[in-house]
Amino acid sequence: MGGISEFFKVMSDETRLRILVLLSQKEMCVCEICDMLNVSQPKVSRHLAKLRDADLVRDVRQGQWVFYYVNLNDGTLSELLNIIVRNINEHPVLKNDMHKLVENISQDKLCKRVVNLS
Repeated sequence: MGGISEFFKVMSDETRLRILVLLSQKEMCVCEICDMLNVSQPKVSRHLAKLRDADLVRDVRQGQWVFYYVNLNDGTLSELLNIIVRNINEHPVLKNDMHKLVENISQDKLCKRVVNLS
């Protein structure tokens, strides 16, 4: 899929927008996203599936964990997401999500992915 119209269609849902903004800052597992958004695991998984289908996120499996990250190869789509992030203070829900993410990072509350360099 892909393209700007697909991006806007997928991003028209607030939960998917919130997930993509969080993932633009750090790769995360489902449990972290659930905690950040205070949303159930099945709901987060459904939204991540839509984001994957639109090729906006990808995942990497490590043992029992699946970590998700942003996959924006299109410069326009990447810039649109960057504009949202740069103006996060104008969007209270996104600002709150970002605050929780920064807090959890500083308190070392997030899952750790071990990168295999071999």
